[in-house]
Amino acid sequence: MEKDQVTLEDALGHGLREEEFEEIKKILGRFPSSTELGIFSGMWSEHCSYKNSILKLKTLPSQSELLLTKTGEENAGAMDIGDGLAVVFKIESHNHPTAVEPYQGAATGVGGIMRDIFTMGARPIVSLNSLRFGFPDASKRNTYLLKRAVKGIGDYGNSLGIAVAGGELFFDNSFSVNPLVNAMTVGIVKHDKMAKATTGGMVGNSVFIVGATTGRDGIHGASFASQDLTKETEEKRSAVQVGDPFMEKLLMEASLEAIDKDLLIGIQDMGAAGISCSTSEMSAKGNTGMEINLDLVPFRETGMNAYEAMLSESQERMLVIPKKGKEKELIEIFEKWNLNAVEIGTVTSDGILRVKKDGKVKAEIPAKSLVLGGGAPKYVREEKKPEYLDSLNKFLPTIYPDLHTNGSDPMSLENTLKKLMGSKNISSRKPLYEQYDTDVGLVKVIPPGGDGGLARVPGTKKGIAVSTDCNSRYTYLDPYNGTILAVCESARNVLVTGSKPIGITNNLNFANPYIPENYYMFSECIRGMADACRYLGLPVTGGNVSFYNESPQGPVLPTPTIGMVGLINDISKRVSPFINNIDYKVALIGKFNPSLGGSEFIYEIHKKIAGKIPEVSLEDEKNLINAFLELSKNQYINSAKDLSLGGLLIALCKTAFGGKVGLEIDIQKIFKKRWDLTMFGESACSVIISYPEKFSSKIAEICQKHKIDFDEIGESRSAYKLNITDIGCFWRLEDLEQIFESGLINVFE
Repeated sequence: MEKDQVTLEDALGHGLREEEFEEIKKILGRFPSSTELGIFSGMWSEHCSYKNSILKLKTLPSQSELLLTKTGEENAGAMDIGDGLAVVFKIESHNHPTAVEPYQGAATGVGGIMRDIFTMGARPIVSLNSLRFGFPDASKRNTYLLKRAVKGIGDYGNSLGIAVAGGELFFDNSFSVNPLVNAMTVGIVKHDKMAKATTGGMVGNSVFIVGATTGRDGIHGASFASQDLTKETEEKRSAVQVGDPFMEKLLMEASLEAIDKDLLIGIQDMGAAGISCSTSEMSAKGNTGMEINLDLVPFRETGMNAYEAMLSESQERMLVIPKKGKEKELIEIFEKWNLNAVEIGTVTSDGILRVKKDGKVKAEIPAKSLVLGGGAPKYVREEKKPEYLDSLNKFLPTIYPDLHTNGSDPMSLENTLKKLMGSKNISSRKPLYEQYDTDVGLVKVIPPGGDGGLARVPGTKKGIAVSTDCNSRYTYLDPYNGTILAVCESARNVLVTGSKPIGITNNLNFANPYIPENYYMFSECIRGMADACRYLGLPVTGGNVSFYNESPQGPVLPTPTIGMVGLINDISKRVSPFINNIDYKVALIGKFNPSLGGSEFIYEIHKKIAGKIPEVSLEDEKNLINAFLELSKNQYINSAKDLSLGGLLIALCKTAFGGKVGLEIDIQKIFKKRWDLTMFGESACSVIISYPEKFSSKIAEICQKHKIDFDEIGESRSAYKLNITDIGCFWRLEDLEQIFESGLINVFE
């Protein structure tokens, strides 16, 4: 055993607390060695242990007849989609690494989430990215972070050959120093080919490290992601991993081949905390121990000690447990793909993770003491409602004069729509997603640019719909209802493709949990997510918690990103996001109840984040889902667009742009007291649809049956303009489209 004895000061320097250091000494029956302290610091970091969130996360619903894995027990969630197939999906963050080194930080975030999918035996088919940055015009640094992160995402994903199906980009200056990069991947696997991250209790089986070599990059990556961003932490570039997408492509093919040939008991990605995490988690799940010899690990740097080897987060590596007698075949597969496959240890019966190097024992730790759900600490922190919530919710947008319905006044409807159309949060994301390959793999059905993406399941008629959503302003103003709205909007964005929402993964981005106001926001968001998912019958299949998203400038807006997955059994019955036909009826279905609180209108026009956010009724949302699924199944509707950021006029323009049709709209039926509220207020439970007039009565019947509103508000026309007929107000759509398409062009030049 290593003799070097560490101190409390050493433990505090590793991000551990005094009571945690005392618990470590109790577990070991002695002071830890430096290597053991490093292992505990990584495994007990917020990033790996979820110590301040796990008890709250356990309140989220995780039951579904479609669910094939238990939440949190595997690398990703898996749900049955019929015909012996499963969809596997997960979302994770790489926020702090992106803040320090945006290209590699974002790229390795993509690589890490891909590995979580293919270690399950699933072949990734699409990816998404949910991004939050400071406004580009606020500083050159914001523009630099955004451009480099997007390039990192594009270069890694394109090289790997996985199509991008959707995502989102939202700007607020709270994300200037601490951007958010949440990466989601979706894959497909046969039920009988799913792999597990465990030793399987197979004592005596060999332990192999496969893939790339091990270097010093990424050391302390897990603990780095578990502290606030300061000038000192931003200088920790060694904590940012370096990715190689071409190596990842080889690793993916080799891993999937080994799984397909049934060579493995278990396989685990070496992500956060590297070898420390994979060895301890696989051992704990298999109720075994593991003995490894670090002298056998393929290193790419000389002189690495046990501490560095155990904590390295070098990318594109796996830990695998082959079946007895299959070791040679495993090595041959990885050698064929020009990858390492080296035996470094053995599965043991004593439950101890034993680490050797240079002929000496460097660490001996009970494996279960290191892991989530085992000996890792669990806390519920103090909560305090932030004082700002009540005052901001009392703000009434009606203090501002209403908009004019004609004329060239800056506050006219005409000029307001033009200004909003070009705003950074509404304008076209094409300059971003055109940097991503959306066609590779031939799975694209509905590409980025609509509400939700849709990809075909290879070899079937089925489609998987995907969406990431969260309005960070809403959760800032009302964490409980704001998160309910995030779940509902994400469900609607999947729904409008004609798909049934079936499950979610989440990425919970919050500030320092030890500050009571921050923990209150986190707790309320969890409560809202639990209530929404439980009511809508959506299991939370897993996800990621990212705390400490703040800087000396303050915390980011709380952002519980929802990654939603939906299923359509026949993609020929999909619904377009764009109105593609002329002389079709246009209607608003659902419960149109707009609010200016927290809206893009209030922010862009009046520079405020304040007011009551849109009211949300889970009963109405569920009724809308059921009605829409019946409408799309019967193929009564041709297009659908969710009503959300920017409100009614923005949604009408976006759905018209895609089909290059004009619209004649009569607003009288749905007018709500004020023009700004009606035209730019944001609403839950509202969808714009288009359809042949012959189906009007059928659609009305189904909406009435499901207790949702159905208001015909206009028709599509060949003349490319938006005409509000009852007030004589119109816009040339080519002018609005040019404004819309140019909003982000200068940012990515």
